[in-house]
Amino acid sequence: MEKALVGISGGVDSSVSALLLKNQGYEVIGATLLLTDNEESNRKMIEDSKKVCEELKIKHILIDCKKEFQKEVIENFIYEYINGRTPNPCIKCNKDIKIKYLFQKAEELGIEYIATGHYAQKEYYETNNRYLLKMSNSEKKDQVYFLYNLTQQELKKIIFPLGGFKDKEEIREIAKQNGLGVASKSDSQDICFIPDGDYKNFLKNTYAIEYMKQGNIVDINGKILGKHNGIINYTVGQRKGLGLSMPNPVFVLKLDKEKNEVIVGEEENLYSNELIAKECNFIMINKLEDEMKVKVKTRYASKLTDAIILPYNDKKVKVIFDKPQKSIAKGQSVVFYKDKYVVGGGIIE
Repeated sequence: MEKALVGISGGVDSSVSALLLKNQGYEVIGATLLLTDNEESNRKMIEDSKKVCEELKIKHILIDCKKEFQKEVIENFIYEYINGRTPNPCIKCNKDIKIKYLFQKAEELGIEYIATGHYAQKEYYETNNRYLLKMSNSEKKDQVYFLYNLTQQELKKIIFPLGGFKDKEEIREIAKQNGLGVASKSDSQDICFIPDGDYKNFLKNTYAIEYMKQGNIVDINGKILGKHNGIINYTVGQRKGLGLSMPNPVFVLKLDKEKNEVIVGEEENLYSNELIAKECNFIMINKLEDEMKVKVKTRYASKLTDAIILPYNDKKVKVIFDKPQKSIAKGQSVVFYKDKYVVGGGIIE
């Protein structure tokens, strides 16, 4: 019997993933990753995860990643913001924590596969001997954007049990029909280490406080328009809360850490024809050697848009949009798609 180590968070998606794999004949082991120092949150997650594993009659283990999560995700989150960028901690967590340590534990225990509750699919393409990452059947819940860093070795051994489902209600119904207590549990928040979602307050309460000092708000020509109260309080595309009295609406265009300036301009200045992506990873191909027509997303919630990607230099890619795109934020990820498949992606420079 093949074994699968399933990441169990105590939520309905991961619980049903474990149930489906068990029904498919796998010997399933549930693994709960401890990420933060929030004792109350950890206690509840462990309690719910253990209960699910008891209901499914599968073994449950804990993987303590708190130190690694602090270093790789939380400290990176703070560093990016104080440098005027907008990070995506979920992408960083999947790459450097969840997938990494599930595989590490699976290898340690002699388990062949890992599985997660992501809404994603994979396919093996015999022609060029590659595993492909494919969008899930759920347009609303699809999560391949967060997984563009997967390697061929990881794709070979990862399972996405929920990829074929069209909506979350199907998953809840399966949980309900099988007597799982988490069937009606609400979805988790976006950033697990900021339970109230107030990232600005979170940053104020960390050593990023030194970056809260005032500076100038300037226009694209450098003219001083007013004062800001710390660049980490602003994001590209922001309109409200600037404290400026202007004849026309203005938006945040750029954050300059070196000068401690917030640069603003009119809406038309928010649009970009191209961007450079660094730290790129490719799934569909080994390496980008020529230009390729693709569709791209510059944020998880953004719509797919037509573009051309071409090699730039060492692990970087230039993305040229068919139509100018609005509010592109440094630090976010741009992901490239062809049909329903992920070509690859990188971090916006």
